[in-house]
Amino acid sequence: MTERKPIESWLTDMDGVLMHEGIPVPGADAFIKKLRETGRPFLVLTNNSIYTARDLHARLNRIGLEVPVENIWTSALATAAFLDNQHPGGTAYVIGEAGLTTALHDAGYVLTDSDPDFVILGETRTYSFEALTKAIRLINDGARFIATNPDNTGPSPEGALPATGSVAALITKATGKEPYFVGKPNPLMMRSALNTIGAHSETSAMIGDRMDTDVLAGLEAGMTTFLVLTGLTTKADLDRYPYRPTKVVDSIADIVDLV
Repeated sequence: MTERKPIESWLTDMDGVLMHEGIPVPGADAFIKKLRETGRPFLVLTNNSIYTARDLHARLNRIGLEVPVENIWTSALATAAFLDNQHPGGTAYVIGEAGLTTALHDAGYVLTDSDPDFVILGETRTYSFEALTKAIRLINDGARFIATNPDNTGPSPEGALPATGSVAALITKATGKEPYFVGKPNPLMMRSALNTIGAHSETSAMIGDRMDTDVLAGLEAGMTTFLVLTGLTTKADLDRYPYRPTKVVDSIADIVDLV
């Protein structure tokens, strides 16, 4: 097996890696501090498209994790970057929150419900029957279907919540049209993140707590991958997958000395 080059840049998932149910994972503060002290290029990634990078910066800051706004990359930002590259200055009907609408506005998109180029589905806690019906009709009329991420459920203190992937399935069932998912495990999310910090996959690592999104996305993008066991995936789950991370560690604390 070819020996990998030293790691110079780091991408890490947020929930389940740096924090868990709003509480920082032990070692997360030391990891971020080490990255900033060494000047290593890094990004904190999330498939959640609800929040802007500024929102997430404030959220992390409140629990003692100092992550600059420019070091946060969301599926909403990746979706806006993708659309700006594919179809600059387009129009879109959006189901989502400020994280997604702000990213699209910043990319020069006009949001409309009148003959849009795209229907874009993101995360929201207020999916409405009226909005879903509008999206279905617009897709049937020719709008192209984009979704920020394929996650079927998201966490909450009360239990699982339906997420973008589940709602996308409903729209697909009604229209017969599959969306293009931009977020993890699509390696496009990773490559757009790497481009943002001027990094190369051969010398970059991805840290995550999910085999089916974080590890798979890093693997397909050609990166070194670390699975931490502080989130959704357990050691017992590993044999369910036909691929492996480069390394499995108990938590982010075990990676600090590798920076």
